Formats: sequence, structure tokens, C-alpha cells
Amino acid sequence: MAVAAVAQLDRVLGYEPRGRGFNSCQPHHPIPGLVERLGPFLFNSLFHEVFIGIPYSLLMSISEPIPQSATPVAVWSQVDSNHAQVTLSGVVNVYSLAGIWTQVRQQQDAWLQQGGGKGQSLSFDASKVGSLDGSAFAFLIDVEEAQKKAGGQFEVQGLDPKYQPLLKEFDPIDSLFPVPTSKPKNNFVVTAGMAAQDLLDDARGLTIFIGHLSADLAWSIRNIRQVRWGDFVNAAVEAGISALPIVGLVAFLIGVILSFQAAIGMEQFGAVSFVGPLAALGIVREMGPLITAILLAGRSSAAFAAEIGTMTVNSEVDALVTGGLSPIRFLVVPRVLAGILVAPILTLFADVVSIFSSMLTMQIYGIPFINYYNGMLSAVDIEDILSGLVKATLFGVVVSAMGCLRGMQTGTGAAAVGISATRAVVSSIVMIVLVDGIFAYISYRTGF
Repeated sequence: MAVAAVAQLDRVLGYEPRGRGFNSCQPHHPIPGLVERLGPFLFNSLFHEVFIGIPYSLLMSISEPIPQSATPVAVWSQVDSNHAQVTLSGVVNVYSLAGIWTQVRQQQDAWLQQGGGKGQSLSFDASKVGSLDGSAFAFLIDVEEAQKKAGGQFEVQGLDPKYQPLLKEFDPIDSLFPVPTSKPKNNFVVTAGMAAQDLLDDARGLTIFIGHLSADLAWSIRNIRQVRWGDFVNAAVEAGISALPIVGLVAFLIGVILSFQAAIGMEQFGAVSFVGPLAALGIVREMGPLITAILLAGRSSAAFAAEIGTMTVNSEVDALVTGGLSPIRFLVVPRVLAGILVAPILTLFADVVSIFSSMLTMQIYGIPFINYYNGMLSAVDIEDILSGLVKATLFGVVVSAMGCLRGMQTGTGAAAVGISATRAVVSSIVMIVLVDGIFAYISYRTGF
């Protein structure tokens, strides 16, 4: 509660709270906001008149903590069950209140619990105060808030007139402790409408981005020398060569699992020899491009989104716009070109590894390498390979473009970059499935 009172008081003064709370038992300097506004009241009247032009924070930085007497600056006394008093005396500052603040608040809470709070009155006797600083006002506000919250009464007596204007500045204190309000829940119609609006806004942004990207890709073909080939090489190495181990591992497991699962069913009909050609055809046309694209979505797309998202949060993208540079040409085009290059290469690598693992698996069922190879040649032709590579190229464009788009849509805050990376992965996978479905329909209609 003490920390909350100090923080609320400091916000009213226009400063951001920094440092530890005043109820800490270790002495430390006051919060800078309270120091600059309330600090001069620490000194007695003569010293204040001499040094009124010197900031209190400067004096505190070059001086030792003011030694305190053994007598507590705040003494709690209970008159009866309905009346209590806190007597302030001496120099009331952040050092003298260390430990006393918590003690008085605990005594107040125990007294309020005994009497129920209603009708109980608490008075502050400040007639013996020699000087005080911002922590004293925060202490007073904290005690008053607890008293009024319990339904009791609070009064300050004997306060020096020079402190009255400052005390009235925080009256009423209800503005320092606003009642938390619960946000009303939206019904199904409102929620559905908001979701539809978000979907339309996202589709609009995607359409605009596709238009800009298409125009800038055409520009890159006409102006090859102006493309940032350094970024292109870095993105291709990061998304391509660095992804070979994980792509090879997953492709090997896919080939093994696909062959095993197919052989279990085909063995019942004595058609194990057909497993090799079917597995090879499925790997080349569908599994190789799809698995590679999903791995790129989880790895490269998230990396692009995080990298560009960090630049967005740091206002580097705004700096590009201010300097007259196109962020899409400067950041997106090299990464999309890298995706176009590495996706087919990784797909070919995944196809070879998957087919090889499928060959090894079929050895368990007594199918020699030569039989598997001949069956694969009879089932897979060049059109199947080209179909998979064209699909992989489209997947490369989708994955890299969605990662860059989500990165440029990054908001503000500590979690913004992580949210953009997550959105990039989800959006890339959704777009991969959509493109795969469209491509499957085109292949069905054209035979390609």
C-alpha cells in the first residue's frame, strides 16, 4: 500500500515512479519526482530561505543522510475504540520514516479490524513537525486512503500553513486511487463483427502488400544492380544452408514413416513392390515441397518477422521512409528473392533424402535397391519433379513474404516482436495450405 501511495502521488506530480518503495527498511534517496516538487520542504525555515535556489536532489547527492534521533517521528496512540491519533514530530523524511511507516499502518489495520471501521476517526497531529519532504505526504495519503476505505474519518491538525496548499492539491485523494472498473464483455454478435472486421482489414493489408511487392519485384528485374544482394546472400545462407540439417532430418523420417505405413497396408494384398513407386511419387509431388515449406515457415518466416519487427519497434523502418527509401525494396525484396532461390533447392534435397530413406526401409521387406529404382523411374517423370519444384517456389514466396509482412505490422511493446513472429508462422502455414489446395485443383484440371 505504501508503494502504491508513493507511485500514485508521483504520477499526480507528473513523474514516472522509479526506485524502491518508501516502506523499505534500507535508506535510499526519494523518488526524483517527489524530490523536485516536494523536496525543498525538508529544510527548516532558515535553511530553506538560504538555499531555496538550490535543487534538493543536488544537495542530497552531495550530503550524507540526515541523522535521526532515537524518538520515532510518528507515534501511534489509541484514545479509545473509536478514536486514535498519530503524532508527528521532528524531521519527517524518507530516512526517519523507514520502518515507522509499516509499523503505523499495521497498527491502523489492527485497530480498524477491531472496530469495524465505521465511525472510527483518526487524527494526525503535525504541530511538532520541524520539517518534512515528499515521503511524509505520501505517508499521510496512504494512511488517509486506508481510513476512508474502511469507512472512517480522517483529520490533519496543526500542520504549518505553508504546507496547506500542497496538501490541498491532493484533495480529494479518490483521484489517486481510482476504483478499478471491469471491462464489459461483448456478446456473440459484437465479437463476430469485430473478428470479421479484423479479417477484412488483414485481407486489405495483404492485398496492398502483394501489389507493392509485385511492383518492386518487377523493379528488381529491371534494376538488378540496385538490389541489395548482400542482404540477399545473408538471407539465403540463413534460410537455406543453415536449414539443411533440420530439413534432412525431417525428410529422412518422413521417408521412413511413409514407406512403413504404406507397406503395412499393401502387404495384405501382396503388393509391397508398389510401395516404392507410390512413396517416391508422393514425396516428389507433395510431401517434399510441403514439409520443406512448413519447416521454412517455422524457421525462416519467424526469423524474418522478428528481424524486421525489431527494426519497426526501433523506428528504423520509419527512418527509411523519412530518408526517401522504400522499405519493401530495401528489406522485403532481398528476402523474398532468397526464399524463391532456397525453397526449390531445399525441396530437391528433401526429395533425395526421403527417397533414400524409403529405399532403406523397403530393404526390410526384401525389395532390392534396383527394383525400387526401376519402379520409381516408371512412376515418376520429369513433369512430377517440375510440379513439385514450381509448388516449392510458390511456397518460398509465400513464406518469405508473410514473414516480412508481419514484421512490418509489428506494434509497440515488449511482446510485439514475439506476437509478430507467431503471426508470421501461423499466416505462412495457412497460406501454404491455401496455395497447395489451389495448385492441386490446377494440377487436376491440367494434368500437370
